[in-house]
Amino acid sequence: MATLAASCCNAPEASQDSAREAVLQNIANRKSVRSYTSEPVSDADIETMLRAAMAAPSAMNRQPWEFIVIKDRDTLDALAARLKYAKMLEKAPLAIVVCAETMITLRDGSVVENMFWEHDASAATENLLLAAEAIGLGAVWTAASDPERSAIVCEALGITGTVKPLCVIPIGHPDGETQPKDKWKPEKIHYNRF
Repeated sequence: MATLAASCCNAPEASQDSAREAVLQNIANRKSVRSYTSEPVSDADIETMLRAAMAAPSAMNRQPWEFIVIKDRDTLDALAARLKYAKMLEKAPLAIVVCAETMITLRDGSVVENMFWEHDASAATENLLLAAEAIGLGAVWTAASDPERSAIVCEALGITGTVKPLCVIPIGHPDGETQPKDKWKPEKIHYNRF
């Protein structure tokens, strides 16, 4: 009886503990999924992932990101054929390309390089990947910011000007079981000095 009373009195704390545990468990469970069923990803799930991506932090809150949602089978296959590290696009029913504006206009009207575009787009990408995990989808980050892959993605998707792609994320319903990797390495932790 005391346990029930304690849990009733601590309901808000228990709810907060449960929410914290869910977030931390989702982070721990995130994995790179490279094999998908043919089931399409719903528009509601796409919006959920994009909302999560746009909730990411960005330098000076500039939010330079742009997202290209690809459902077209021919486009997915064309990218799979040209991007040697994104062959899983052949089976993915969806991909989201995370891009960002690489130039910014300052208050005085001058245009300068956005030195943090890759950081901002990376934060958005991680949020998107965590959202995919949370809603039961599989996804994998494939790089597209180097000159070779960037040129392929820009040409295939009509990206012009000063917007650059960071990555292509194949997404779908997982085909089979993929386990998260244990990446905990205490030797990578340093206190106060390197």
